[in-house]
Amino acid sequence: MKNYKVIDKESYYRKGVFRHFSEDCRCSCSMTARVDVTELVERSRESGTKFYLNFLYILSKVLNSREDYRMGYLWQTEELICYDVIHPTQYVFHEDTETCTPVYTEYCPDYRRFYDNALRDLERAKKTREYDLDAANHPNWFDASYISWLSYDSLHIELPDGYLHFAPIVNWGRYREENGRWMMPVTVRLNHAVADGYLIARVFHLLRQEIQCFSHSEL
Repeated sequence: MKNYKVIDKESYYRKGVFRHFSEDCRCSCSMTARVDVTELVERSRESGTKFYLNFLYILSKVLNSREDYRMGYLWQTEELICYDVIHPTQYVFHEDTETCTPVYTEYCPDYRRFYDNALRDLERAKKTREYDLDAANHPNWFDASYISWLSYDSLHIELPDGYLHFAPIVNWGRYREENGRWMMPVTVRLNHAVADGYLIARVFHLLRQEIQCFSHSEL
């Protein structure tokens, strides 16, 4: 069964923008902003759960909330598609080799199920040192990478010119205290053919909303 629907390019609500940025000026756009994660930090500590996995769940929920973030492109047939669901590719860093292992975790709306599965996937990945990236068999996975060594101010991801990679690429760094609040840098990269500044900014607004809802919910 197909896990996507084909978008009619002629009736696509971003038709003009899509044509321009997929034919005339192929490029991506990215934005970095600090997100207030104070409540999420406190909720994670209270519940004895991992902040990292809680944020990964919230991020996955946000990116699945709009079709704009679930877009894809089939270059073989030149079809614009929208996936039913997208899943996070997280990473394990190995201190001894200073290398990473990609970890494919399926998103599911049920928090506890997602958390347990993501934790299990991480533990399994710790046992290998292979960079076994398998994008061909994971087309509807987006990149979610935690840069744990730095609370940065800006980050830019370069992709080959003209490459119509529509899956989101999201990075985040260490949170730091600012005026009594925990602030965390988050970078969102999307292809300009399917997203613009508004849609990227919406990711940050949705993150803030979901962090608040999650922090006041029963885990």
